[in-house]
Amino acid sequence: MTDFTQRLARLAQNPDALKGIARGLEREALRITSKGHLAQTAHPDALGAALTHRWITTDFAESLLEFITPVNTSVKGMLDELQDIHRFTYQQMGDEQLWPMSMPCVVASEDDITLAQYGSSNIGRMKTLYRQGLKHRYGSVMQVISGVHFNISLPETFWQHLYHSETVSQAAVTQGYFDLIRNYYRHGWMIPYLFGASPALCGSFIKHTDSPLSFEHMPSGTCYLPYATSLRLSDLATPTTPRQI
Repeated sequence: MTDFTQRLARLAQNPDALKGIARGLEREALRITSKGHLAQTAHPDALGAALTHRWITTDFAESLLEFITPVNTSVKGMLDELQDIHRFTYQQMGDEQLWPMSMPCVVASEDDITLAQYGSSNIGRMKTLYRQGLKHRYGSVMQVISGVHFNISLPETFWQHLYHSETVSQAAVTQGYFDLIRNYYRHGWMIPYLFGASPALCGSFIKHTDSPLSFEHMPSGTCYLPYATSLRLSDLATPTTPRQI
């Protein structure tokens, strides 16, 4: 029996080792007008300061909201908290709405995308300057593609059972996470293949790319590929970018 098989067997014998997983969500969404165009207004004052708010901030653009849930060991609790943040945000947005899709709404020009503003402090100016660099490197339209980030942290009991030891070094835990990431990348393609839900996008997005793909067009201006599953995670929409700050 291999060491890896032994570890799995120990976990199977101790299912409680997986209790207490810490989770968190970061959900991005564009603010739009009632006509479905990108909002040109500043980050609503009623949502607090984007630089310092714990749960509501902005990502690349001033109109690209990002909701951050507190760490939670309950899936239901995590989703309830995200729902509460959504509900509060909608109450402060007036006539504006949140675009529900990951691919952007109508973006006529890159000039319509205002970089996120964080005030005049050094760190605030640095964050905006960083986004200016992303704009020059990748283009603004690519950067307003929305996403959901799922954060996870395994409890100490998991590592104790996995390594069959009461004391587990930080180096061993770090290696375990790197092993998990490696295997995720190996099999990660299955997730968008099986569950991808972005086969279509706004026609305005296509004009900002040099894609050779033969998109079909709907009267509404929507473009799609008949057998696509996740344009959101394709080479068309995901240039390699450093993690934003």
